[in-house]
Amino acid sequence: QVQLVESGGGLVQSGGSLTLSCTASGSIFSIYHMAWYRQAPGKQRELVAITRGSITNYADSVKGRFTISRDNAKNTMALQMNSLKPEDTAVYYCNALSSQGNYWGQGTQVTVSS
Repeated sequence: QVQLVESGGGLVQSGGSLTLSCTASGSIFSIYHMAWYRQAPGKQRELVAITRGSITNYADSVKGRFTISRDNAKNTMALQMNSLKPEDTAVYYCNALSSQGNYWGQGTQVTVSS
């Protein structure tokens, strides 16, 4: 199994920046890819960014503003979020897909004030 713990959420003004971090533990070797999702109130959970090896992909709504990165030596993944907008307000979840299953962190709240 894989355990995921997020940190770094908080309250920021529009135009500001935040960096989220996710620390993975357990069966790290079995992970295919890792990703960040978010869920705003009343909306479905959506994919924000995904990374597998050297490949990264982003939702159109965050391209050019968010950067996903992974440090395999430290078993961490980060999401650098710049030029934040009120519509980025959501609970952000760390996700890992492995040969043993699909795993989620507990989520971290990001609130962007206008």
